[in-house]
Amino acid sequence: MTLRVAIRPVSDADGPALIAANLASIHVHEPWVYPCRDAVSFQAYLARSDGERSLGFIARERESRRIVGVVNLNEIVRGLFQSAYLGYYGMAGWQGRGLMSEAVALVVAHAFEGLGLHRIEANIQPGNMSSRALAKRLGFRQEGYSPRYLRIGGEWRDHERWAILSEEWRERA
Repeated sequence: MTLRVAIRPVSDADGPALIAANLASIHVHEPWVYPCRDAVSFQAYLARSDGERSLGFIARERESRRIVGVVNLNEIVRGLFQSAYLGYYGMAGWQGRGLMSEAVALVVAHAFEGLGLHRIEANIQPGNMSSRALAKRLGFRQEGYSPRYLRIGGEWRDHERWAILSEEWRERA
């Protein structure tokens, strides 16, 4: 299978294009996510993506090199846990083509095969049908429900917990 997207860790050079893509995608993102929309918030995102506890990946369409989305591994815990939280969002104009499924799959494969993690958890707002469908398509299973779990857009929002283990991921390959 030929991949249509490429992922790479976020870098300072991604700032202008990511900010522009996020601004053009506000109608797609809200109320699910409020990503960086200016240089200050981009620098904060870049600083959080330290390569140890958090990794931010920019997904680009291979042909055009345009940003199609962002995939993050956050709160990476080593030791006995070997786990991380997964977050992702796509850009306007790229929906419905499976590009984010490819991008998220690449990051999950990196988490399990490259980083040696055992568990990945995605917390998804119940009404976000696209994100729920993507997680399910990649083999994540719903494990539970957390009321008022994350503060997004200034409001505490309910989330469903979706997860996959490394051995479940390998079985799908």
